[in-house]
Amino acid sequence: MARAHPDESKQVHVPTTTRTGPRINAVVQARTGSTRLPGKVLTELGGRPVLDRVLDAARAAPGVDGVIVATSTAAGDDAVADRAAGLGVDVVRGSEDDVLARFVQAVDEHPCDAVVRLTADCPLLDPALIGLAAATWRSAPEHDYVATTLVRTLPRGLDVELAAVPALRELAGTATGYDRTHVTSGLYGDPGRFRCLGLVVAPAADDLRVTLDTVDDLHALRGLVELLGDRTDWRSVVSALRARPDLVARNAHVRQKSLAEG
Repeated sequence: MARAHPDESKQVHVPTTTRTGPRINAVVQARTGSTRLPGKVLTELGGRPVLDRVLDAARAAPGVDGVIVATSTAAGDDAVADRAAGLGVDVVRGSEDDVLARFVQAVDEHPCDAVVRLTADCPLLDPALIGLAAATWRSAPEHDYVATTLVRTLPRGLDVELAAVPALRELAGTATGYDRTHVTSGLYGDPGRFRCLGLVVAPAADDLRVTLDTVDDLHALRGLVELLGDRTDWRSVVSALRARPDLVARNAHVRQKSLAEG
């Protein structure tokens, strides 16, 4: 696995003018059927739904050409589809459990060369990190997977993954079990088959948690958003949490589910 080490003193900048090269879409997977916190993606956070915050980050990311919400055909996800459509975001609806198939459906309906995979329970995503993944892949398109998850240094909930569409289609033809639920696990789990590039962001802050899975996560995020407002650059998030260990303690005990647990 190769690694790219961004200089944390430099701001990521990718021109936002019309490109003639590879097209990158952000696909946001979203549904209401969470087992630990049902309806979390539409929960209010700082005066607006969590989903809105994720979509704002995706649309603000340099180097992203389109944003699509991939939700299920379940009746409970009508509200997700309606919310996204009301914000002017394209929506695809497919299998509730086969999320990989949903992503393939998204690229079938909205063709592109690579997709940034985002989840709608990560309301503090940094557009610059999304842009970093896009810019890195454009400079090294021979890679099938570019992500901050291969060597975890970011708080849980700020990671970004990008997958080349040909690799995603190849995986969809063979993946089984949790690899169909987790979309990209079959890519980074088989580095002999797929070329993976890790983005390492320093300093490490992977002991922190800003994703939304439980009520305690929600309490922590509300306290953090009260401090930060709409600022979501990862440095501000980390600095705020380092200065407020009481916020960190609100959800430090929450265990991240394993891949097999869904």
